[in-house]
Amino acid sequence: MKLKDKVALVTGAAGGLGKAISLAMAREGARIVACDVNEQGLAGVEKDVTAVGAQCLALRCDVSASAAVAQMFRDAVGRFGTVDVLVNNAALVPSRPDDEVRRRRHYASLTTPVPRESLHITSSLTDEDWHRYWGVNVHGVFYCTREALRLMEPRRAGKIINIASIAGISAYSAHSPHYSATKGAVVAFTKAVAADVAGANIFVNAIAPGGVMTPDFEAYLSRSAEEEKNRLNQLIPLGRLGTVEEYASLAVYLASDGHYLVGQIISPNGGIVI
Repeated sequence: MKLKDKVALVTGAAGGLGKAISLAMAREGARIVACDVNEQGLAGVEKDVTAVGAQCLALRCDVSASAAVAQMFRDAVGRFGTVDVLVNNAALVPSRPDDEVRRRRHYASLTTPVPRESLHITSSLTDEDWHRYWGVNVHGVFYCTREALRLMEPRRAGKIINIASIAGISAYSAHSPHYSATKGAVVAFTKAVAADVAGANIFVNAIAPGGVMTPDFEAYLSRSAEEEKNRLNQLIPLGRLGTVEEYASLAVYLASDGHYLVGQIISPNGGIVI
């Protein structure tokens, strides 16, 4: 019970990695505040967390709106008294049809011996593509972190875990420059905030996943030809994507006491970036 009696607030908790982290922390004794815009998914998380014997407060919140984030934290404090652990997981990911076309074009360029030329990805992005990602992926991380620190700093204790991406530390997501830019911002933000608050015994770190077998990525693979799947696996020395449970176990470790990690960007990625 590494997180016994702790209160963990997880954004983007309705499915995929956020749900796995919520359940993993609940199994370690944490009380869970699950946040998402997907109300149906939130109901499922609340049910699953309760089933493992933990308390859960499910809150609909758009983290790109600072007022909504402030209200979410007030509700969390009203129910559980504080927030000990914040997991900034909510994010927009490239999953639209245009995003899949760009992804396939990029993977083909990495794995097929063809003449080199521009992939025409950045020049094809729209203003809407660019701005939409910053609202959730960067502004949301800031709004939630600010509210969490207002609780943690007076108590001189807390853990903040930001979910970045391999996209923020490498060129392996060149198919999505807008997503890569936001995750790079999360990496830089993590380091700056970690240095800011370490003196108050608040540990801020980030996980930068390589490939995560979430339901959304499973759906993408189901629409892909066998050759496309092989191209993806060829990029990963381990030959497979990581499971949500593998990533969630790292989040539990970073949320627990007894480690000396401050401002670190830890990237489980199967060897894509070593």
